[in-house]
Amino acid sequence: MTTPTTEDLAQGKAYTAPGITVYYDARRCLHVASCVRGLPEVFDPKARPWIQPANAGADAVAAVVRTCPTGALHYVMGQEAEMPDETTTITPTPDGPLMIRGNLVIDTPGGERKDVRAALCRCGHSSNKPYCDGTHAKVGWTSGEAGNR
Repeated sequence: MTTPTTEDLAQGKAYTAPGITVYYDARRCLHVASCVRGLPEVFDPKARPWIQPANAGADAVAAVVRTCPTGALHYVMGQEAEMPDETTTITPTPDGPLMIRGNLVIDTPGGERKDVRAALCRCGHSSNKPYCDGTHAKVGWTSGEAGNR
């Protein structure tokens, strides 16, 4: 399996600063806000543009982007695409999506997509399948996992 390329991860709107470009795919954002908590001077939902990668060092921005569990955020440093975690992990979120990280190949309606992080729908109601779009909360879907409430 090959790792995702810059082209694979360059999805959504690009925000460029010296040494790094951050990509934001709004359709995959579940507003976990790890970016906002991690670097509020870069990720500020009240500012326009809301992502300003020049407000911190490229390494710091990349580290915070890697905390995005949904894959709504990705980065490219220089010409190097973000590298996947060495071990693939799948973590079910109580009453929510499957959070996956690793060297991923995801079957989508548009064909196979290589990625490093994703939040996959478990409720079956997402309008952005296979990705979660938060519809589980609107329709009252629960995972039925004992001890997770």
